[in-house]
Amino acid sequence: MKYTTLPNTDITVSKICLGTMTFGQQNTEIEAHEQLNYAVEKGINFIDTAEMYSIPGKKETQGSTERFIGSWLKDQKRDELIVATKVTGPNEYFKYIRENLGFSKQVVHSALEKSLKRLQTDYVDVYQLHWPDRNTNFFGQRNYVHNPNEKWEDNFKEVIETLDGLVKEGKIRHYGVSNESSWGLMRHLTESNYNNLTRCKTIQNSYSLLNRTFEINLAEVSMRENVGLLAYSPLGFGMLSGKYLNGNLPNNSRLKLFPAYVRYNSKQAHFLTQKYADLAKELNLSLAQLALAFVNQQPFVTSNIIGATTLEQLKENIESIHVELSKETLQKINFIQELQPNPAP
Repeated sequence: MKYTTLPNTDITVSKICLGTMTFGQQNTEIEAHEQLNYAVEKGINFIDTAEMYSIPGKKETQGSTERFIGSWLKDQKRDELIVATKVTGPNEYFKYIRENLGFSKQVVHSALEKSLKRLQTDYVDVYQLHWPDRNTNFFGQRNYVHNPNEKWEDNFKEVIETLDGLVKEGKIRHYGVSNESSWGLMRHLTESNYNNLTRCKTIQNSYSLLNRTFEINLAEVSMRENVGLLAYSPLGFGMLSGKYLNGNLPNNSRLKLFPAYVRYNSKQAHFLTQKYADLAKELNLSLAQLALAFVNQQPFVTSNIIGATTLEQLKENIESIHVELSKETLQKINFIQELQPNPAP
């Protein structure tokens, strides 16, 4: 395994982070523990989850992922592991989690306490705001349209004060954002700096060969402000594993089980995936290893969040850490991307 440092901290994290959103629907508790044990055996010390998981979110399985991790975590050396989770942002669909979704002090404290109980730990290392509580683009939305009648009030300072208090209490060590924009990330940093509050350390956004929108301007913020990207969906919901090539739709695949998840299932995404598959074959690599190695090598990436439903997939994904793409290969990747620059935002 390769390691890096969580920005502006002394915390060492594995360059590959184990994503766990399949724990609770696609993976049983036993399978979840098998994945966790294997990941740790291979040097992974970073685990990412969220209170709303497993995916897709629904009342019957909400919190199941944290519970599965918790039943495993209680028997581990806690101080050797870095655990990140998230508090759910506003969305009418998730009212089953709690009626008053958002990031008020009361809500954040309550959500964190429930996460800690499920995780069977006294603290989390990185607590993340799962998505913004204002009107903006995320989860594949494009073309921001401003709503002058939006009810949201500028609450950055209050939210960070809440998180700062939790750091001082020892309930969280650091905080991060997720699915955030450049404007939002800079506001977090500005408010922290002006008010001498705990600073945002990470941003968890989608990033892959099929979605390189992070590079447009968030990459500059990341590098200049030293905020590390925790890249999620590096295989584009499994598209970049190659299993959907030539019209295939395997029975237990996510797109078969959850057809509503169409973000990476466009004609443009299929077209580009085939091009990358051809390049991987030329390099004698699997498509998944090419895709993951590309993410691993980006200078703004602190950790690459991989997920799997089988140990075989997990093994292949972890092995990508040993793949080093040449400058020539990266140039070929950029050439392919220019054929369809934005297939799956």
